[in-house]
Amino acid sequence: MSCFIFAHLLTLLAVSQAWPQASPLSQDMVNIINKANSTWTAKLKFENVEYTYIKSLCGTILKGPKLPDMVRFEEFSLPDSFDSRDQWPNCHTISQIRDQGSCGSCWAFGAVEAMSDRFCIQSSGKVSLEVSAEDLLSCCDECGMGCYGGFPAAAWDFWTKNGLVTGGLYNSNVGCRPYTIAPCEHHVNGTRPPCSGEEDTPDCVKQCTEGYSPSYAEDRHFGQRSYSIPSDPQQIMAEIYKNGPVEAAFSVYEDFLLYKTGVYQHVTGGFLGGHAIKILGWGEENGTPYWLAANSWNTDWGDNGYFKILRGKNHCGIEGEMVAGLPKL
Repeated sequence: MSCFIFAHLLTLLAVSQAWPQASPLSQDMVNIINKANSTWTAKLKFENVEYTYIKSLCGTILKGPKLPDMVRFEEFSLPDSFDSRDQWPNCHTISQIRDQGSCGSCWAFGAVEAMSDRFCIQSSGKVSLEVSAEDLLSCCDECGMGCYGGFPAAAWDFWTKNGLVTGGLYNSNVGCRPYTIAPCEHHVNGTRPPCSGEEDTPDCVKQCTEGYSPSYAEDRHFGQRSYSIPSDPQQIMAEIYKNGPVEAAFSVYEDFLLYKTGVYQHVTGGFLGGHAIKILGWGEENGTPYWLAANSWNTDWGDNGYFKILRGKNHCGIEGEMVAGLPKL
């Protein structure tokens, strides 16, 4: 483990000891947000959930290693709004909302979601697969600390150098290594088990599930190259428009967990940690520019698993740490 990662681990442990054991999220906070007349509305999302689980959702270590910058787009014309789901309707993974469960694997999910989309987009729909979050989470030692935090840039670099096998959602039996950490229930009444503290990182098993063919080695899919995206919103939009969804990391505050609709801007609540998501488009709502993003907290969070966040102001650092890459076809 590098000194840089070890230092982050010590910081995370120190902060976790200082955090309260009971969730501060409440209907009072929802009321404060909705009375603030901001650009978004809140709804109580996490009831009777341990605070250790809340913290575990934010597993991205911010300001980590950087990838080389992409080649900038010189001249381009962009639409006022764009949604990758509409642009590439035959690529089903673009519309997929995953669930990271009680594990700080958002850094891995944001990466494999965008990778999966780009295999389909760059192949004009000829390659349709789900890149395994399990494989990336468990086997990329240089990515960080597994369920206890990781670096999005390192995830994309690992993809280009080592490749990743396929793997779908929990219990899906899709691909070589489906996700093994079960979804959990945020709400009082639900069908899933209750959310609890952080899960241990799964073991790196370089073997496909029984009955799956081809072999692990044969199933690996590689990136051709990976890169950082400049924080210029025009460059970000051009990258999404040309190549597909990207991964972004940003600072999460307690009010974000209560997001329901609208364009998120931080209103109240303390800092929780870094989080990574997939950005798949942009637009404007009631005069407020936004990025359209897919979260990995299942479809019962936010707007059916999606959210919008203020665009053009690097709000919560959303435009400062974006990464992507091109698949090797």
